[in-house]
Amino acid sequence: MYRGRLERDLKLWTQQGLLDAPTVDRLLKEYDSRESSFSLGRVLMMIAALLVSAALLLLVAANWEAIPRLVRVVGIVALIWGAYLAGGLLIQRGAPRLAAAFLAVGTLAFGGAIALIGQMYHLSGDALQAMLVWFAGAVIAAILFRSGAVTAIAGFLAFAVAWTDWSEAYHASDTLLLWLMPLMAVIVILLVRYTDAGRVRHIAYLLLVAWLAFIYGEHDTPATAITIASLGALAYLLAAVPQSPLHALARSAGAAPAFYSYLVLLLGLFVLHAEFDAVGDRLMLGIITLVVAIGGIVFSGKENGAVRYLGYVTFAVETLYLASETIGSIIGTSGFFLISGLVVALIAWAVIVVERRFSKAETKAEA
Repeated sequence: MYRGRLERDLKLWTQQGLLDAPTVDRLLKEYDSRESSFSLGRVLMMIAALLVSAALLLLVAANWEAIPRLVRVVGIVALIWGAYLAGGLLIQRGAPRLAAAFLAVGTLAFGGAIALIGQMYHLSGDALQAMLVWFAGAVIAAILFRSGAVTAIAGFLAFAVAWTDWSEAYHASDTLLLWLMPLMAVIVILLVRYTDAGRVRHIAYLLLVAWLAFIYGEHDTPATAITIASLGALAYLLAAVPQSPLHALARSAGAAPAFYSYLVLLLGLFVLHAEFDAVGDRLMLGIITLVVAIGGIVFSGKENGAVRYLGYVTFAVETLYLASETIGSIIGTSGFFLISGLVVALIAWAVIVVERRFSKAETKAEA
C-alpha cells in the first residue's frame, strides 16, 4: 500500500520537475531493497515453530511415564539449549527469520520444561510462580539474543501472568498486580527499545491499559475514574504538546504514546458516564468529552492520524449521546433520527473541512 503511494508521489514530483527519472528509480530500488515489515515467510516460519513446539510437548506428554526420568530431564534441557544455540548460530550467519523461529521454540520449550519438571519432581510452587519464571526466562533470552520475536513472546507472557488465577497463588497478595503489571510493561518497553521491535510496544501499552481497567474493577468509584482520566490527560499532554520536556522522547516511539494516553483519557470519561445519573452531570461531562475530542484533533490532528480519527469518532458518538439524552427524550424517535442524521451530516462536513486544512498545511510546509 505505502509502496504504491510512494511510487505515485514520485511520479507526480517528476512531472512537476522536482525530481528526475534516474533519482526516482534509485529511490524505488532503495525502498525495495529494505526488509519488509510484513513477511509471509516470517509469519509461516513462526507458525511452524509454534506447531513444532506443541508437537514435541504433546509427544513427550503422551509417553511421559514410559520415558526414564533422567532421559526426560536430559531431553528437555537438550531441546532448549539446542534451539537457542541454533538460533544464535543462525543470527551470526545472517538468517534472522530462521533464527527467530528457533529462539521461539527454545522459549516455548522452556515454559513446557517448567511445568513438566515441576510435575515430575513434585516441586513446591503454583501457576503464578511458574509463569513469572517463564516470563523472566523470556526476558533474559530476548536480551542475550536481542530478539524481537522473543520480546513479543515476553509481552504475551506478561498478559498470561496477569490472567493467572491469583486465588491459587500461595504467597500472592491482593495488591501484587498493582505494581507487577506496570513493572512488566516497563520491562517490555525497554526490551522493545533494546531489540528494535517497534510493533511489540503495543503489547506493553495494552498491558498498561488493562492494568488501569484492573484498578477500576477493584475500586469502581467516580474518584477512580476521574483519577484514570486525569492520568490519561497528563500523559497525553506530555506526549503531544511540543513544549513538553517528554515530547521528543514520545515522538521517537512513534504515534503510540500519544494515542494510548488519549485512549486512557477517553475511557476514563466514558466510564464516568455510567457513574453519573443526573442529567445535568451527564450534560457537563458530555461537554467536557467534546472539548477533549476537539483538543485531540487540534493537538495531534496533523501528525497523529490515530488520535485524529479517535477524536472524530468520540465527537460523533458523544454528540449523538447528548442528543439522545436531551432532544431525543422530547421530540420522539422519528425526530431523534432526523436530528441525528443532521448532526452526523454536520460532523462529516466539519471533518472534511478539517482534513482539507490539514492537507493545505502540509502542502505549505513542503513548499
